[in-house]
Amino acid sequence: MKRLFTLLLIVLAGCSPKVQPPDPESLKPAWLKTVPYQDGYYTGIGHSLKGNDTNYIQAAKKSALEDLISDIKVNVSSTSVLSQFEADKKFTEQYEQIIKTTTADEIEEFELVEAWEDASNYWVYYRLSIARYRQIKEEQKRNATVLATDYLQKARDAERAGERLQAVSYYFQAFRSIEKYLGEAIRVTIDGKDVLLANEIYASIQSTLDKISLRVDPSVIELNRRVQQSAQTVMAKAFYKDINKPAVALPLLAAFEKGAGDVFPNYRTDQLGQSKILLNKIGSKDLEQTVGVRVDIDAMSGSGSSPIYTLVARTLNVPTAQVALKVQRPLVYLTAQERSLGVSKPTVQISNKLRNLLANNGFEFTEDKRKADLWFDVQSDSEKGSVTGSIYVTYLTGVIKVVTVKENKEIYATTLDRIKGYGLDYDKSSIDAYAKAMDTLEKDRMNELLNTVLQ
Repeated sequence: MKRLFTLLLIVLAGCSPKVQPPDPESLKPAWLKTVPYQDGYYTGIGHSLKGNDTNYIQAAKKSALEDLISDIKVNVSSTSVLSQFEADKKFTEQYEQIIKTTTADEIEEFELVEAWEDASNYWVYYRLSIARYRQIKEEQKRNATVLATDYLQKARDAERAGERLQAVSYYFQAFRSIEKYLGEAIRVTIDGKDVLLANEIYASIQSTLDKISLRVDPSVIELNRRVQQSAQTVMAKAFYKDINKPAVALPLLAAFEKGAGDVFPNYRTDQLGQSKILLNKIGSKDLEQTVGVRVDIDAMSGSGSSPIYTLVARTLNVPTAQVALKVQRPLVYLTAQERSLGVSKPTVQISNKLRNLLANNGFEFTEDKRKADLWFDVQSDSEKGSVTGSIYVTYLTGVIKVVTVKENKEIYATTLDRIKGYGLDYDKSSIDAYAKAMDTLEKDRMNELLNTVLQ
């Protein structure tokens, strides 16, 4: 009987239906299956992977807000200041991207609708009232307009008082106040005149810059790459063209526009509108180089530049003057005495290698020592070392000296000390030692040599 009962249980168990695990997709909420839409709201879905090294909840939130603001359009009015750059579509696209990025950082009063997660993923659903968003943005725009208008009025008053740098500072502060609304045509009244605010500010900045004339003397300098004997100076002169007066305390910025080197960057003009530009060193092999001196609008605009300011500042026509540098290559007189095992070598390997390296770094050569700027002298020899089995060892010692011809002053010396070569006889091991010496010269000593002689 027991056997019959057990058999019956087995049969019944085999006939019972199997419980299937639920489909993971069926567990997901509706807002993950189709893009959610709520009338009167911007919506955004964010996702992040769970992990010990990241705050996945914050990452999902950031992702959701970026998705949410993708629905917010940046409108550019046909009469706004941005319309002046309509030929450059890339400019407008960059501006719109900056606005969206800053919006994501500053967005307010969004709300979490729902969150959902599984073992590896986390999703969030946020929404933002369109009406409330527009209300907040309009309030922010009104405040920015009031502030920008006040700065614009102060700038006009400063101009009338002859305080031009103060006026420019106010113009830039007005610009910073309204920069998030450059795509909009905001009308205000200044000095009894109806104007487009952002357009007027931008035009006023450019008009003030256009009144500045900047020159350099001399505008062309001929020099040798070895400028360490004395720094070069150039006199920059700035004045206001419309009133023919020096531009006093005007900030200037100097930098290489072509080539490279060491030029002191920041200056301010004196009571005569002048400033000495100091050029310490040339670092490029180019025979024609250019140093640009320009009005430093970043210093005029104040601290804390924004991405929008940086973008728009590139469109301003800033007074600039150039110094053309006609660079002469240093002339080298090269001598060498290279020996192998005490016997003069038919081919001077180290000095030939040195010649090639110097030529590639902008040096020229002369056979007349009196015409040279620098005298390079190479002395080397190899000596026999030990023999182990069939392997012969040779040691090479070399010295390279650099002397200024005019002053007869040694400015550099380096030793290639006991560089070991191997071969099946002493001649072959000496050849190996010379090959290693040339490799050491190129990889370990050449940068040091150049940095010293071109100081």
